[in-house]
Amino acid sequence: MQTLYKDLVKHFGGQKLTADALGVSQANISGYVSGRWNMSESVAIRAEKVTNGKFKAIDLCPLLKEFQALTA
Repeated sequence: MQTLYKDLVKHFGGQKLTADALGVSQANISGYVSGRWNMSESVAIRAEKVTNGKFKAIDLCPLLKEFQALTA
């Protein structure tokens, strides 16, 4: 998961630019990258939208993966 967050940061060109694009603080991005916490559902969905699907919400947010498994 952390590698995916690092790839997302690389996509935007830095933590601050990623934070701005996703509407969160740079501290949130740092927390995702370091593994302190996972991305929320709403931020993951926003990330999928602003990257035009390059990064999938279901891959960025473990809770969405769990939800999909329950509804499959």
